[in-house]
Amino acid sequence: MKTRQEKISEPRVDREAVARRIREIRGFDLTQAEFARKLGVSQAMLSKYEGGQNTPTMDILLKLKVFSGRSIDWIVTGEEGRGPAI
Repeated sequence: MKTRQEKISEPRVDREAVARRIREIRGFDLTQAEFARKLGVSQAMLSKYEGGQNTPTMDILLKLKVFSGRSIDWIVTGEEGRGPAI
């Protein structure tokens, strides 16, 4: 039986992979400036997300999810959620 004292290994976010998925969501139809306006961020901040320099906040991840129809799991890890681990 697990106790509260046991540590869960911390997953690492691959910023460059997240950046590629954000660029994929934006596609070729929108400029960075247009997409940034839709997300409610500056073009400079979107550029940092797409360049892997910054990790999107939860608010931005939720907006990306709504815009794209993809899960936050996919945006962050590249994999669709598999449900709770037992």
